Amino acid sequence: MKLLLNAPINSLSFGNVSVNILKEVYKKNHELTFFPIGDKVQIEAFDKSSEGFISFLNDCTKKRYHTIDKDLPSLKLWHIFGSEKRLTKNQSLLTFHEVSKLTEIETNLLKLQDNIFVTSNYTKDIFELNGIENVHFVPLGFDKDFHETNKEYLPDKTHFGLMGKFEKRKQTQEIIKTWLKKYGNNNKYQLTCCITNPFFKDEEMKNLINITLGGERYTNVNFLPYLKTNKEVNEFLNAIDIDLGGLSGGEGWNLPSFNASCLGKWSIVLNETSHKDWANNKNSILVESSGEFECYDNKFFVKGRPFNQGTFYSWDEDAVISAMELAESKAGQINTEGQKLADKFTYSNTVDQILAHIS
Repeated sequence: MKLLLNAPINSLSFGNVSVNILKEVYKKNHELTFFPIGDKVQIEAFDKSSEGFISFLNDCTKKRYHTIDKDLPSLKLWHIFGSEKRLTKNQSLLTFHEVSKLTEIETNLLKLQDNIFVTSNYTKDIFELNGIENVHFVPLGFDKDFHETNKEYLPDKTHFGLMGKFEKRKQTQEIIKTWLKKYGNNNKYQLTCCITNPFFKDEEMKNLINITLGGERYTNVNFLPYLKTNKEVNEFLNAIDIDLGGLSGGEGWNLPSFNASCLGKWSIVLNETSHKDWANNKNSILVESSGEFECYDNKFFVKGRPFNQGTFYSWDEDAVISAMELAESKAGQINTEGQKLADKFTYSNTVDQILAHIS
């Protein structure tokens, strides 16, 4: 099949999904025309990529102006805002949407697409309630760059991990504060945070962390710098026993928590939004929501703007502490049900489903 793909390649979640889709297109020998969003390819983060794949990607990018054709089916991987720009007459959109509403402008832009692919049934329902047609739920897959290292990292501690950009949506501050209330300065437990948000300046990040810690020093919490490669991310996921990133209030899939589960770790997961499509009480430690909160943080979600309006889901602190205690009792045990997710959800299936609808 011939396909035009318009997507970003960077070390963020969008870039991670783009690269995994590209790898499957390469493996399946489809003819590709690739237009990188931002007109830049940042492949350095994906340090396990084969020379054959990198050569394929470079070739598809260099020849894009020679191989572009108005009749090529195209797939755009991007936000709703900006999705209106198309390169061919037939365009499908793969997008992530976490909030509870669609604005009028978002609805209008979505109606321009020939097909819309979303990674959660929660989003699919919201889109369809707003009159959007041709919406397809397409689950993401396990990134095969990640693997179990079988190393011993902190043998005498129960190691919790929190990965994901510092955001109100992800409830980063609340997660850390709750963990400190339960385990702060108890050196039988360790919390490692990888929460640098590249959209914040260094001073902003330092200030946010200081506020979160209440200006105090804790002996059993550390903050990692931004991890630049999949190799570093793989070490982080293997080093922890328990993932806390699943407590995010709204997700399009939640790659770090999903990948941690696939590697046999235990993730504490809020039973809402996209989490419902892969997490259950066998492969995760579920926490039920206690309500909703407005999404607005005056940074990524600003009230009154034509995009990203609505609510996320909240949780009760006592319920989360109980979940941490349950997770603690499972630390050191391999999450065999979580490991099964790697076989159930694959990018090969993701690409097959997308191409079936496009063609």
